[in-house]
Amino acid sequence: MYFELRLNFLVLAFWLGLLSLPGLLTSCGGSGDQTGTPTTGGIKQSIATAGPAPRLDSLYVIRAMQTNARFKAQERWARKFYRERQFRLGWFKDHELVPQAQTFLNVVAKAKDDGLDPKRYQDNELTKLLAEFKTVQDSTRRNQLERQIDVNLSGTYFSWASDYYRGVANPRDTKNEAWKVKRNKIKLDRALLTILRERESTYPYYDFAPLHPEYDQLKKALALLRARQQAGGWPTLPATTNLRPGQSSPVVSLLRQRLLGSETEGTVAPAAGPGQALPVVNKEPAPTAAEAYGPELVNAVKGFQRDAGLPTTGLVNGETLRQLNVPLTTRIDQVILNMERWRWLPKKFEPDYLLVNIPEYKLHVYEQNKEVITMRVIVGKTLNATPVFSDKMEYVVLSPYWNVPFSIIDKEMRPRLVANPQATLDRLDMEVVKGYGRRATVVDPSTIDWANVTQATFKYTLRRRPGPKNDLGEVKFIFPNSNDIYLHDTPHDELFSQTARNFSHGCVRVEEPVKLATYLLRDYPQWDQTAIQDTIAQRREKYITLKEKLPVYLVYLTAWADADGHVHFRNDIYGHDKALAKEYFD
Repeated sequence: MYFELRLNFLVLAFWLGLLSLPGLLTSCGGSGDQTGTPTTGGIKQSIATAGPAPRLDSLYVIRAMQTNARFKAQERWARKFYRERQFRLGWFKDHELVPQAQTFLNVVAKAKDDGLDPKRYQDNELTKLLAEFKTVQDSTRRNQLERQIDVNLSGTYFSWASDYYRGVANPRDTKNEAWKVKRNKIKLDRALLTILRERESTYPYYDFAPLHPEYDQLKKALALLRARQQAGGWPTLPATTNLRPGQSSPVVSLLRQRLLGSETEGTVAPAAGPGQALPVVNKEPAPTAAEAYGPELVNAVKGFQRDAGLPTTGLVNGETLRQLNVPLTTRIDQVILNMERWRWLPKKFEPDYLLVNIPEYKLHVYEQNKEVITMRVIVGKTLNATPVFSDKMEYVVLSPYWNVPFSIIDKEMRPRLVANPQATLDRLDMEVVKGYGRRATVVDPSTIDWANVTQATFKYTLRRRPGPKNDLGEVKFIFPNSNDIYLHDTPHDELFSQTARNFSHGCVRVEEPVKLATYLLRDYPQWDQTAIQDTIAQRREKYITLKEKLPVYLVYLTAWADADGHVHFRNDIYGHDKALAKEYFD
C-alpha cells in the first residue's frame, strides 16, 4: 500500500510539472512576447530553442546557391564563408537570429539610397521562411528552416555586397570604357565575418558603410537631388535666354527658382550648385512681369558656374544656359554612375599618391591623404582619349626629348618629309636617331624612304630636341605603362585658360611642371628648384629616378560632392557616362 501511494504521488507530480512547463518557458529570459516567442533585432524568434545547432555541408551550400538564380554568381563566396567556419551557421546563435540579420534586411530595403535596385536583393522565399520560423514548434522543421534561412541570408548578403563594394557593372566589360585602374580586391567572405563580429577589420563593414568618404558625399548629393525632385524639380529656362547683370527680364523669376528655390525676393536660400536640392514653389511657372537680375542672383549664377567648371562671368547664356537646363533626372543618374565608379576603385588609397580626374581637367597630389597640390591639366581629345588606368611614377625627366609617334609621322608629316627631309627637320628642331639613350646616334634623314616607310619597317626614332619648341616643354614625368602615357609640360601655356581642355594626343599636360618636379624631388637636397631650372636651361636631357615610386591614378569622375552633399558636375567628354548608363540602368 505504501509503495502504491508513493507511485501515485510521483505520477501526479510528473503531470503537474508538465502542466507548469509552458509557464516556466514564458517567464524565463524576460524578452518574450505574449505567446512566449522571444525577439531579436526586430525579427521574432522560434519558441523551439532546444537541441544542438544544425550544421551545413559543402553540397548543401552549392545546391542552395545553384538553385537560386540570384545567388549563382555568389557561390564562390558562400563556399569560402562556410568552409572557414567549418560549416556552422552564420546568422544564428542558440537557435535565434543574430541582430545583424535585421540590420542587414533594413539596409537592403534602403538600397535605393545608394542608387541600387532593392528588388535585386529581395526574395519572397526568404520572407516566407522567416514568417514560418516565428511560430515553428517542431525541432526538426526548425533546424531545416535555420539552414535555409542562413544560406539565403548569406546569398542575399553576397549579392548586395558584390554590388555595393565591387560594383554592379564590370568596368572591364563596359563598352567604350577602358577602365584599367587597379580594382577593389575586397574579400566578401571576410567582410561578412566582420559584420558577424567574428573578425576585426579596419574597414567599416560592421556598419554596412561605404569604403570612401567621397562615395558617402555623393550619396548625400543623391538624397538632395531626389528631395528636389519630390519638391517639384526645377524649371527649364527658354533657349533664347541671354541675361546680363542688371538686366530686367521675365525669365529672372525662373532663374531664381532654378537656383534659389523661390520666386520672390523675400525668401532667399543660400546659393546652390548645379544639383543642390532646395524647395521649389512650382515646376515651371509662367513669368508675368520683368524682374531685375540683381547682385544676389548674379552671385548664385557665379556659384553655379564655379561648381560646373565654367568661367564665373555671371552671364546666363551659352554653356551656362545649357548646364542649367540639364534635366534633374539626368543629374540623378550622373551621380549614381559616379557612385558606381567609386565602388571600382581600390578600397584604400596609398598615403601618398597623384590623381588626375580627366573630365575635371585637374591634377591632385595627396600626401598622407591630404591634398597638397592641385593644378589644371590638358587631356586627350575625343579621338585620342586619355585612358583610365593606374600605375606608379618612377622618373622625372628634365629637358626631355619628344619622340614623335609614328601615327603623327604617317598622318601629318609624311608629305613634307618626302619633299625635303633635312629642311623639314631643321625647321622643326628635330632629328632622326638609331638606338636609345646615350647610345643613340644621329641618322641622315635623306637615307630613309619616307614615302614607303611603315610602322613595322621604321627602325629609328624621330625626336624633337630639348628647347622652347619641344612639345613636352621643360619636364616630363614617367610612369611606365603599355599605353605610353605620361605627364609633361607644354610650350602652349595659353591653352590652360580654356574651360574645356581636351587638346592632346592622349598624354596629360600639366600647368606647373617645375612646381610638381620640385615637390616630387623634395627629399633630394641636390635637386631644389634652382638646380632644376639650371639643368633645364642647359637643354640636355636628364633622367632622375625617384627613390619611392609614387602611385598615379588617371580616373574619370563627372560628378563629386562636398562633405555636405553640395554637388559638382562635369561634361562626359568621352561618352563614358553614356556607355556605362546602358549597362547600369538597362
